[in-house]
Amino acid sequence: MRLTRRDLGLGLVGAAIAPQASAATDASRALTRYLDAEFEAELQMSPERLSWLGRRDRQGELDDRSEAAADHALAWRRRSVRRMQARFRGAVLTPEAQTSYDIWELELERAEQARAWRSHEYVAARGGAHAGLPNFLINAHAVDTRADAEAYIARIRALGPALDQTLARARASGAAGVRAPRFAYEQTLREVARLTAGAPFEGGPDSALFADFKAKVAVLQAKGGVTAREAESLTRRAGAAITEDMAPAYRRFAAWIEADMAHTPTAPSGVGSLPNGEAYYKAQLFLETTTRMTPAEIHDLGLREVGRLHGEMEALKDKIGFTGPLRDFFVFMRTDPRFYVPNTEAGRAKYLRQADGYLSAIRTKLPAYFGRLPKAGLVVKRVEAFREEPGGAAHYMPGARDGSRPGTFYAHLSDTQATPTYELEGTAYHEGLPGHHMQISIAQELEGLPVFRTQYGYGAYAEGWGLYSEILAKEMGQYQDPYSDFGRLSRELWRAIRLVVDTGLHAKGWSEAETLAYYTANSPQPEAKIRSEVRRYLITPGQATSYKVGMVRIQALRREAEAALTARFDLRGFHDMLLDGGSLPLQVLEARARRWVAAQG
Repeated sequence: MRLTRRDLGLGLVGAAIAPQASAATDASRALTRYLDAEFEAELQMSPERLSWLGRRDRQGELDDRSEAAADHALAWRRRSVRRMQARFRGAVLTPEAQTSYDIWELELERAEQARAWRSHEYVAARGGAHAGLPNFLINAHAVDTRADAEAYIARIRALGPALDQTLARARASGAAGVRAPRFAYEQTLREVARLTAGAPFEGGPDSALFADFKAKVAVLQAKGGVTAREAESLTRRAGAAITEDMAPAYRRFAAWIEADMAHTPTAPSGVGSLPNGEAYYKAQLFLETTTRMTPAEIHDLGLREVGRLHGEMEALKDKIGFTGPLRDFFVFMRTDPRFYVPNTEAGRAKYLRQADGYLSAIRTKLPAYFGRLPKAGLVVKRVEAFREEPGGAAHYMPGARDGSRPGTFYAHLSDTQATPTYELEGTAYHEGLPGHHMQISIAQELEGLPVFRTQYGYGAYAEGWGLYSEILAKEMGQYQDPYSDFGRLSRELWRAIRLVVDTGLHAKGWSEAETLAYYTANSPQPEAKIRSEVRRYLITPGQATSYKVGMVRIQALRREAEAALTARFDLRGFHDMLLDGGSLPLQVLEARARRWVAAQG
């Protein structure tokens, strides 16, 4: 970073220090003001992001998903970076301000890469707008006033144009020879069917979106925000918006998928088979890991880590007293009923209570390992039925920055036989505390930094921190049950296997069958979960590599700091340093960690 000990004149006369330090402070404050204004302009381009932040601006609108809007956003970022460079390049900045400068500059490179490969995204697949938009309305659109309810109805009406924009992108990608595998089309059709079942589409129970609107309006009425007649009118209009605007768009979307199905490959393959697929995958690895690691380097790292973790599992297996090879132990862990709750509502409730119990236990230990703790609340919930899938990975949804919505740890529980309890303890620490909830909440609560640094996220940092949190929990005295400790190793092995199979699928041309065979032979996870995972990697190339790559970098930085500082190493201070800068690209995090080590001297 630009502000060095030489820049500050350390070791020279004190009078030389103050003017330069003052100039750095002034320039840094000016940069923060500039970046805050720019980030506000960026937010105003995304009504949905504003709602996720708990804001009411543009509340009746949805994001523009057109190609023109994407081009506009990229042109804006180019101008923003050029203006920043013109004003602040060469300025003496504090290290924290230089970090902000570097990230804003790097974001342009990332945006250029993402735009260049936009046509390669699988938009008609898992995580697409067809499910993401209802999920957004249910989880991010608060209804505290009549105006909020009116805005909700406006957004239901906007679902049609938004989905049509997505469909236009899918058509263009298909024309260019880019289509998701057939199973993704089939899954999307199932999701559309679930979203458009029930009232007001047809008879029966309310559909997910209609039920959410009615529930929110009922709470509003109970609080005196609307009268019974007004609530009835709002509900009737919401139903009309669903049938008149949402339903036709979903029918158009489903009809195209059904018609295009014949062009999709029946045998799934990695993106290496797409036009310019090799270059696309390399770009995805850069975007997901924030490193320049090659597919071969990531694959080899995965193989080494799989071997190391198998060794640790062998030792724990022997300690448990299981006789037989590790593969037999995998089968035992995969099939023994003691490791699964019943596939009933009572079993699912038990699973969620167990997760809460792990979080409550570790919460009391956090002050010994962290100086800064999150203020935001955390809840554990089952994934909404319309987007739930057997064996789907648990995930975290951040709360609102203003505290109006807690963070949420989501679990897929449609098939509890695909969700073993021996992995639940590690899952709770990864998604909740001290993992994603702690890291993201602290980032959102930071003050004194440009606002964008409290909101931007980088998968390798966030997922690397989540995975690091799982092993940190063992240092904190958790995993007293040896099977849960095996679950921790299983989860880390899962992330190591991801490095092997993601690169295998997309860079080495592995088939789905070959990938499933490797995964099953090397992991104790249930077969339904393994299949779900492999299909996730096929749809989101590169994303699965971010976890282990990020964890390995964080662990390396800790070892480096411990070796340099020896007895002066402060673990609480190290953790606060990692979290106090917000989510960071890994190369920026490395520079930050090394500055912290130097400052301890």
